[in-house]
Amino acid sequence: MTLPQHPRDPVSVPNAEAATIDIGPGSLPTPLERVTLRPEFSGSHGENRALGTPAIAAHNDLQAVRAWLDRYAGQPKTLRAYSRELERFLLWAICVRGTALSAVRAEDCEAYKQFLQAPAPSFTGPRANRTSGRWRPFALTPLLPESRRYAVRTLRAAFAWLVDVRYLAANPWKAVRDPAVTRRETSLQTGRALPEDLWQRLREHIDMQCERPSASYWRTVRAVVLLCGDCGLRRDELTQARREELAPSTTAKVPLWTLTVPGKPGRRRTVPVSPAAVVALRAHWRDLGLDLDAATRGPLIRLQYIPPTPQARKRHGNNDDVSYSPDGINRMLRWATRRLIAGMPDLTPDDRQRLASVSPHALRHTFGTRAAAHGMPLEVLRCIMGHRSLETTTSYAEAGPDTVMQEAAQYHRRDITRG
Repeated sequence: MTLPQHPRDPVSVPNAEAATIDIGPGSLPTPLERVTLRPEFSGSHGENRALGTPAIAAHNDLQAVRAWLDRYAGQPKTLRAYSRELERFLLWAICVRGTALSAVRAEDCEAYKQFLQAPAPSFTGPRANRTSGRWRPFALTPLLPESRRYAVRTLRAAFAWLVDVRYLAANPWKAVRDPAVTRRETSLQTGRALPEDLWQRLREHIDMQCERPSASYWRTVRAVVLLCGDCGLRRDELTQARREELAPSTTAKVPLWTLTVPGKPGRRRTVPVSPAAVVALRAHWRDLGLDLDAATRGPLIRLQYIPPTPQARKRHGNNDDVSYSPDGINRMLRWATRRLIAGMPDLTPDDRQRLASVSPHALRHTFGTRAAAHGMPLEVLRCIMGHRSLETTTSYAEAGPDTVMQEAAQYHRRDITRG
């Protein structure tokens, strides 16, 4: 039994790409699209199945999971996150507890909550393609408390819906408390933002790399870095950004462009695009033989090369008008940061550590932190960042750890001088 395909669900790939694998207690976890379940683990007759006719057409647990995930087909980021949590739990239930999803009890759910604190070695591994035998549901690094709480809440919500549609009789997750989470000093991880000096040096070094005519990939990197770090875009907003949504501002007193992005579901917003980002986009499009100013459509950040492999062509067809995937953006930044760390002069150990952790989200925090430090009104910054609450945006105006230490050192230096 295989999970039905869904065009926007990362756990669905053509079955022909990999042989299906029968799993049971003690098996290594396998991506759901490659799984064949024995009848006793399919959930067709799970102990927690509701009596009567359900409101969904699902005959087994995988179909029921798919029905719940289908509700998020228009929200790719949410769909990926929810798919990951349901896949992890279903595989754990079968491979570790030896039970179907529709037969788990509150005790099983409590055990899974504990399992999330330290997943078994058989469930963890380095990042690998889903078609690889090295794939594992969890990374080698432990889950943060917030991630464990997110998993529990996601599973509780999924089971609640399955009860509502009369697929399940009861929700065992209702008896399980959320994992304890210590509130952080700020609501955002603003400490991941690059300091002003390091940000400027990073930009200068990337500009130097872009000067070579053959450095088209670096010019793509520059456009990505500036759209996130100079304009505050989220990673998914960047991958969905379109040329038809980019236009010169008709109200700004300085040359600015605006970009309308999807934002979070149902919350489109228009953000200013810095002159430097527009220049970087023009260079990126020139590398593709295109004119940004004359164009009227297409993804802003476009794939420069599609491998002529059957898998790539099946994914993209013969369409060359393709944007990077969210994972592709992450790989691009990892490629760039490794070379920045190796090539930038006079980096301190702290600089190297910060660059090694650069991500689209860290660059977005860099924009928010710099904008607040330069006096941008918080309500304006809230609109640009797409925050629901001004309280979230206020985190950017709070003194970060570096500022606290610098100011404290300056204060105590006066006492040393007096002594």
